[in-house]
Amino acid sequence: MLKLSRVATALVACAIILPAAGCSRNRAKSDVNYVASDVNTLYGLAKERLDTSQYEEAAKLFDEVERQHPYSVWARRAQLMSSFSYYMARKYPEAVSSSQRFLTIHPGNKDAPYASYLIAMSYYNQIADVSRDQKVTQQALDSFNELIRRYPESRYASDARLKLDLINDHLAGKEMEVGRFYQRSGQWLASVTRFRVVVDKYQTTSHTPEALMRLTESYLALGVPEEAQKAAATLGRNYPGTQWYQHAYELMQRKAPQRTAFAS
Repeated sequence: MLKLSRVATALVACAIILPAAGCSRNRAKSDVNYVASDVNTLYGLAKERLDTSQYEEAAKLFDEVERQHPYSVWARRAQLMSSFSYYMARKYPEAVSSSQRFLTIHPGNKDAPYASYLIAMSYYNQIADVSRDQKVTQQALDSFNELIRRYPESRYASDARLKLDLINDHLAGKEMEVGRFYQRSGQWLASVTRFRVVVDKYQTTSHTPEALMRLTESYLALGVPEEAQKAAATLGRNYPGTQWYQHAYELMQRKAPQRTAFAS
């Protein structure tokens, strides 16, 4: 798995850091608002802040490099360094906005895959537990898919694919939570709908065995043992050694004993 800090170190190392003339490590935090007259001083001060983990200040100073010197050779790199600095400061909306701006202005730049990765990771790091709204989870999913689509051979694509598996498992977990709520409320049709989403859309996730068992329960509660048998049979074929299969098998024996021929 890629480490953003390592990537950023390489990114910084490839840049020739200009002399930070007139800069001092004793400047106060108000230096964020300091208006430099030359790009050397401003970029050097931003790099100094980044090196000392003052990420938000560094981001603002990198922004100043671009604002004051938009046509310099350092403006483009400052944009990307600003994105990374905001990311490290956990200012994720700002990191997304800065990275999106970089991609808009420099879509074909060699660092475009990294900017796209920063966007996806900014959403990914905001993913809440399954009890919360999953809008940001979907944004992370969409962003990683876009990264893979646009830059399939980049060094970030493999990590994006791994993150997609984790995100899909998270989204499946949300469906399971809602489905179990409907079960507890006796809303069996609603629970079936949620568990079917897991089986049909997230079938490679860790939640599929339980979803099939819950479908067996829900179909039996609805009085449709034929569908319960299908769910239990699928569970038996694909996950025969799980606790979920054992539970489904025992449930079918109690509720529909004439339909347990699928059991091994």
